[in-house]
Amino acid sequence: MMYGKAAFLLGCVMAVFLINAAFTQGAEQGAVPVPLAALHGIENLEFCGEPVPLHEQDVRERLEKELLLSVWDRPQVILWLKRYPRYMPHIEAVLKESGLPDDFKYMAVIESALRPHAGSRKGAIGFWQFMTDTARRYGLRVDRRIDERRNLFASTRAASAYIKDLYGLADSWTLAAAAYNMGEEGLKAEMMVQGVLDFYHLYLPLETQRFVFRILSAKLILTQPEHYGFFLNKEDAYPSLRFHPNDIECFDDVPIRVIADAAKTRFKVIKDMNPEIRGHFLVSGSHTIRIPQDAMEGFEARLAEGIAAYAKNQSERIYVIKAGDNLSSIAQKFEVPLPALLIWNRIDLKEPIHPGDLLIIHPRFP
Repeated sequence: MMYGKAAFLLGCVMAVFLINAAFTQGAEQGAVPVPLAALHGIENLEFCGEPVPLHEQDVRERLEKELLLSVWDRPQVILWLKRYPRYMPHIEAVLKESGLPDDFKYMAVIESALRPHAGSRKGAIGFWQFMTDTARRYGLRVDRRIDERRNLFASTRAASAYIKDLYGLADSWTLAAAAYNMGEEGLKAEMMVQGVLDFYHLYLPLETQRFVFRILSAKLILTQPEHYGFFLNKEDAYPSLRFHPNDIECFDDVPIRVIADAAKTRFKVIKDMNPEIRGHFLVSGSHTIRIPQDAMEGFEARLAEGIAAYAKNQSERIYVIKAGDNLSSIAQKFEVPLPALLIWNRIDLKEPIHPGDLLIIHPRFP
């Protein structure tokens, strides 16, 4: 027993030694910076043109904490850098068009790490982590079928409008960022109670106190990644978004598979290009759908043909529910997965079915 403990302790000591050696060697090669090196050379720092008072010890400490935490989460930073060329040009264009400072692009990095499906425990979703009520207030559609918080372009326009409104709180972009995180009413209350109009001198919820410094850390790292030990080549970046926006009118719900076939691509490609679409169908109404650029020619004609064929196919595959049927027994009878039956008919497993109801049942595949 004692031998086992000794071996365990020896193994821990060796592991620490090897890790330290690896980091030291990496630092010498310029691949991984010594922790303190990440903090050197930061003298003049601004957020949206507003100076960060780094001469104040408390402010410098708060920045250093977030910068060190960010720098040492190396896989996350590498993913920031790889996603940056894919999404950031579009975010920059919307911010510029809206008349907002370019620095707000780093807020999207902190909010979602540039992931359309990012979500929080509180229910915030998408690139800009909108809550449902705020998203709807700024014109985004959020329901069971469409969630535009996941749409890069729509959500960035909404975030821009929201930030511009928040700027009016105290004519400060830094306070606007804080209000974005904690809510405008909460920030207004704290400013009134404390009698302070400067973000860096306000006592705010800890998450909000960190939020602006996390944005500043992202700005520092992404503007000079080599200084922080990140050496990525151009080919390391993920390819930029390449698509063709196509306006379509759906008079009934259309399966994503039909749209994918018309675009000469796969279901997943259409879902990835249009992350705001929830489920397997595009709901009836007017939509702008992004499709691969090389599928633009003839897309509308192929889509019309596909929708007509789908409607005809549906009418030929109708099953009338009989007394004693249930969804599981029907799925077994036709040798199809129960989840497929639910998707085809857009029904909830908990919803009752009745004799005489109609179900669509497609052939087994594969």
